[in-house]
Amino acid sequence: MTLAIIAITSGGAALARSLHDQVEEAELWLPEKFRQVDSSNYYSERLADLLPRIFARVDGLVCIMATGIVVRLLAPYITTKDRDAAVVVCDEAGQHAISLLSGHLGGANELAEEVAEILGGTAVITTATDVNHLPAFDEVARQCNMAVEPLERIKLLNGLLLEQKSITLVDGSGKVAEAYGDVPHVASARSFADALTGSSAGLVFVSNRYLRQLETHDNLLALRPRNLVVGIGCNRDTSAAEIEAVVRQTLQQAFLAFASLCAVASIDAKQAEVGLLEFAQKYRLPLNFYTAEELNQVEAPTPASAYVQQAVGAKGVCEPAAMLAAGGRLLVKKKKSGNLTVAVAEIL
Repeated sequence: MTLAIIAITSGGAALARSLHDQVEEAELWLPEKFRQVDSSNYYSERLADLLPRIFARVDGLVCIMATGIVVRLLAPYITTKDRDAAVVVCDEAGQHAISLLSGHLGGANELAEEVAEILGGTAVITTATDVNHLPAFDEVARQCNMAVEPLERIKLLNGLLLEQKSITLVDGSGKVAEAYGDVPHVASARSFADALTGSSAGLVFVSNRYLRQLETHDNLLALRPRNLVVGIGCNRDTSAAEIEAVVRQTLQQAFLAFASLCAVASIDAKQAEVGLLEFAQKYRLPLNFYTAEELNQVEAPTPASAYVQQAVGAKGVCEPAAMLAAGGRLLVKKKKSGNLTVAVAEIL
């Protein structure tokens, strides 16, 4: 988690320094008037300009100031709970660490607990599932490194959880099911077909596969393991829009979920390819680049391409790149579309 800590008063600055000393790799932002000879970031610009900019690029934000200030300054920049940074607000005495935004998917509840423990204060968490000691589906998804689809159904499924309505869970991995072992109204089924023939109020399927039932069952929530890597070879100046369209089409044809993508892989010659960088940045996907020598060491199923070998020195790009980044099996062999070649591998 990329984390930033920011304060505005002298007391808040002292607390922020103390917190920063005990948190690894966190940024510290303090007003210019409190400058010391250290590695902190000092600001003289308006907080109304600085805070939203930090919020947009970090995973977690700890604000040592009044809650009202943070609410007013960040409200116009809030988007969705799966993309907004976790925001925790502390009073300058360190008595309370309030989970303000993205409590589950963003990890603010957990961050509040960690900050409170460091400062010797109390974590203030108001999400209903946590108050009732129930494992919210979005919180379990975050802990298991899974995406939620569709996001708007979290409210329904967590509501059913709170109301103790019957929920059927299908989880071949067992990771999610383990969290609900002590929740009597959440029952596991062996298959999607078994779950769909039942009469549960809610359904939760854990899978990286395309689920057409998401369109026909409005009580179904999918938790998507982030275990798919897309390998990409592309011509110079291929746009991010074309890359996204081809990747989505390739996954759809293979009955795989776009939400399960966890990384993009290519050859190091594409490190400055703008469209590739923009696509990865848009979906916060890490980019893995490999040298031609590294790619040539992989036994890919598609025969070597003389054209690619002459152009970049590699026998192939998309398949070996995907296989290297995933360290697992290839699910989709090389497919060419427009300016791209695409392959998909699964992390086992």
